[in-house]
Amino acid sequence: MALQFEIYSGSGEAIYTQIENQLRRAIATGKLLEGQQLPSVRSLAEQLTVNPNTVSRAYAELVTAGLLEAQPGRGVFVAPRRQIYSLEERQRRLNEAIEQFANTAAFLDFTLPQLLKQIESRLSDYSPTKTSKPSKKT
Repeated sequence: MALQFEIYSGSGEAIYTQIENQLRRAIATGKLLEGQQLPSVRSLAEQLTVNPNTVSRAYAELVTAGLLEAQPGRGVFVAPRRQIYSLEERQRRLNEAIEQFANTAAFLDFTLPQLLKQIESRLSDYSPTKTSKPSKKT
């Protein structure tokens, strides 16, 4: 599977963060599967026309977060899914994200039904029944 990235150099978000977030989403939605190899730093940097250090930083952040694993001499792979945060830490992070979301939604003057529709639409990609291994087609 070829990874498709949308990088916006003029946005307020750092390019490495854009790469990181898009890889997180690809892993969470099952577009990247456990054990799948990612492009080399050099290859992805050339594809995106960015400095290799930018890609390296994105990969390093995801290795630290436990989403990727670097295998010396082999490359970077999607790590087995595991929960590295305690329930309390997960709840804290969720509350922080919800607070930011609520502030933005209130500022933009969306109604609760509009917000719920958007949330449902966005989360439909994140099916909890997705497997971490590719299914065999018959």
